[in-house]
Amino acid sequence: MTARLRLITRIALTAALIYVLSLAAMWLPNVNPIFFVVFAAGYMWGGSAGFIAGAIGMGLWSGLNPYGPALLPIMLAQMVGAGASGPIGALYNRIEPILTHWLARGLLLVVSALICTIAFQVPVSVADAWMFQPFWERLVTGLAWGLPILISNAIIFPLLFRVVRFLYERERARQ
Repeated sequence: MTARLRLITRIALTAALIYVLSLAAMWLPNVNPIFFVVFAAGYMWGGSAGFIAGAIGMGLWSGLNPYGPALLPIMLAQMVGAGASGPIGALYNRIEPILTHWLARGLLLVVSALICTIAFQVPVSVADAWMFQPFWERLVTGLAWGLPILISNAIIFPLLFRVVRFLYERERARQ
């Protein structure tokens, strides 16, 4: 299998995983590991691949949601916001080797989780407020709704990152 075909397959499988995890996580309001999955895709395969996987996966979720599809502006904001975690993962991959202490790496993971959450929540909240008005009240409420996501991501990222590093090192050893 060529490297390009392998990457396309990985992006497709990651997008499907994002959909399935979103479906499974809909019973836990504001706890969704998809941000970590997109971050991990960016960390392992690069920012573009992570962005594409996140955008496609969120597009699937927004369009095929059991509660009904999202309106187009909100769907696009969700796709861009979810995809943003990919380049953040790629950036973490570049910065991580510079950090020698485990605590610094863990702190950077938490900061990355916060940035991923904000990169998703801000465009989605703006699109929602723009669509449904009154703008400022709706925007503040939407951003406040993101606080539990922020907390859950700050826990999920450091908790699960060892698995990603293991897979990344294993893949690099095979090449």
